[in-house]
Amino acid sequence: MAALERDGLREAARREPGDRDAEELYEDELAEGRLAELRDQLASVGRAEERLAAGTYGISIESGKAIPDDRLEAHPTAERTVEEEARIRRA
Repeated sequence: MAALERDGLREAARREPGDRDAEELYEDELAEGRLAELRDQLASVGRAEERLAAGTYGISIESGKAIPDDRLEAHPTAERTVEEEARIRRA
């Protein structure tokens, strides 16, 4: 994250896809997307730490059901059971 934030955006002038020398536009958008993903992951880790401190880690924030250990092992920041997460993604 620090490297992406430090380097900033590469394009000097706003370009559109297909413009000459628009490679920087692609790189900027890729970097912005990656930075957003990293921020989301960091926020997720922070919420997991808060649940751990509160003694609610491993319990669904939606239903209060226990999140299976296998899910937590695969996805330590999981906030919901697989079924609850799938329902949210479909909505």
